[in-house]
Amino acid sequence: MIRVLAFALLGFSVLGSCSGSVRGSAFGFDIRRSSELVPLISGLNREPRTGNPDGEIEAGTRTGNREPGSVNDGRAVAAAPAVQAPRVPGALRLYIFDCGTLKDRDGVAYGLSRERVPPRDLSDPCALVVHPRGTLLWETGLHESVNRTPPGGDTRPGRPRAGDRVDRTLRSQLQQAGYSPADITYVALSHAHWDHTGNLRDYASSTWLVQRAEHESIFGSRPLPNHADFAGIERMRAQVLAGDHDVFGDGSVMLLFAPGHTPGHQALLVRLPRSGPVLLSGDLYHFAEELTAGPPPAERNAQQVAASKARIEELLSQTGAQLWIQHDRNHYAKLRKAPAFYE
Repeated sequence: MIRVLAFALLGFSVLGSCSGSVRGSAFGFDIRRSSELVPLISGLNREPRTGNPDGEIEAGTRTGNREPGSVNDGRAVAAAPAVQAPRVPGALRLYIFDCGTLKDRDGVAYGLSRERVPPRDLSDPCALVVHPRGTLLWETGLHESVNRTPPGGDTRPGRPRAGDRVDRTLRSQLQQAGYSPADITYVALSHAHWDHTGNLRDYASSTWLVQRAEHESIFGSRPLPNHADFAGIERMRAQVLAGDHDVFGDGSVMLLFAPGHTPGHQALLVRLPRSGPVLLSGDLYHFAEELTAGPPPAERNAQQVAASKARIEELLSQTGAQLWIQHDRNHYAKLRKAPAFYE
């Protein structure tokens, strides 16, 4: 029997017909099975190794070439005052940032009719993982230039629309949490679509963790609609991956290969010592309703998407991790935002 607790003030449940369960929590969606299971990823239960097992490189001087402060309805995007944060905490920390809003998107491409899910705003968060061995920035969100997108502009997929917006720059939110682009050891994107890549060039001094298939797609013969976000990034230090990757070598922060939405799409699993494991979905899901939508549409890469979802849902069941659907605004609204953090 599947139990689904979707995000609402008090929550609700919908019964299904498969083994296992999907549960809502104060943070996200729990997908569990009743039997005792062993994690798929052996690294999750490893003891931390000492030293520098993966050859992490210290972040250098910031070389990003985009500046914050673009206008939002005629007003500057204000920078937040900085607060001091411990540079090397004794345990993992996870910060969540508001990296923009996508205006009035529907779920038709994901098997959800407009009648079932009317168009709604989507969240676009970024996250910072602070580990004793370094930092990982997950996603770089929208660039604030979207605030100037004119009405009636290009509405094709892969481009901003009028109404998309950035209220606070990523750099200013990092500053408020006590960090700067120079403090970022690694940067990883779930994938190369424009709503995840807007500020990547600000972190050109970091090491970019990217799946090989995504790297080849970005720098292939057919330019992406957001190719300007990658200008000069070919000179950035890149660690090109071929599957799951243990970021800090102790199993606590894992990039999980989940192709389909794009060739090298990946999700992020963070095993927090107090809050427990959480999985940030990238674009594997967009709406909570996808969890109970039934068979997915016969779209491009549908088989690959279905296989990635099945694999991730099995992992969630085994580990008890919470699923954080990044674009689901109802879910995102309940998350603690930086400078507060999870640990």
